[in-house]
Amino acid sequence: MTAHHASLARIRLNLRHRGVHRDLRDATEMHRTLMRLVPDGLGDSPRLRSGLLYRLDVTEHATTLLVQAAAPLTPENLPAGYGETDVKDLSPMFAALRPGLGVRYRITVNPAKRERLPLTQKNKRGSVVPLTGPEADQWWVRRAADAGLQLKSLLPAPQDPARRHGKNNPPLRHSLIRYDGTATVTDAEALSTALLAGIGRGKPYGAGLLTLAPASAQ
Repeated sequence: MTAHHASLARIRLNLRHRGVHRDLRDATEMHRTLMRLVPDGLGDSPRLRSGLLYRLDVTEHATTLLVQAAAPLTPENLPAGYGETDVKDLSPMFAALRPGLGVRYRITVNPAKRERLPLTQKNKRGSVVPLTGPEADQWWVRRAADAGLQLKSLLPAPQDPARRHGKNNPPLRHSLIRYDGTATVTDAEALSTALLAGIGRGKPYGAGLLTLAPASAQ
């Protein structure tokens, strides 16, 4: 199997920091701040070239940002006092993936489908429609299978939608759902590709980052 490399930063946010409050209110500002973690000079599509993905995990004890990239991560470039950061190399996780391995997973996704238009509008593209409920669950089951995961369980939890503010920005509202559960790896190479590239739409706005842990881990 091809050797894959990425790093994951876990940032426990300082909720008293003005920059954190700004970024939590505006997905565009969050994206701008997190791009400071990867090198400059990546051309016209720096997020895509760096492989940067992120997810916001909120519990009663902490608000944590997980940020993954194939490019080197430099947490010292974050604003002073933004949060406590720990970075780990994901290479051992990629090396451990194999068919039949049981894992626990977590992902926040933006389930959506493109609206079908009547034949009279065959030269036009339909709108992208967010999915909810069983339709969203089925979307995730299909996308997980494509990514080399056979789901054994899934627990959906709707998240606050990603929003964008500002006079010069068109409104943004990405519907987000977090899924937790267990699964079995069916295709290690497809799974590695999905882990690096992210799954679904809305990657610049906190969707698509899949994280794994051994099924036996607590």
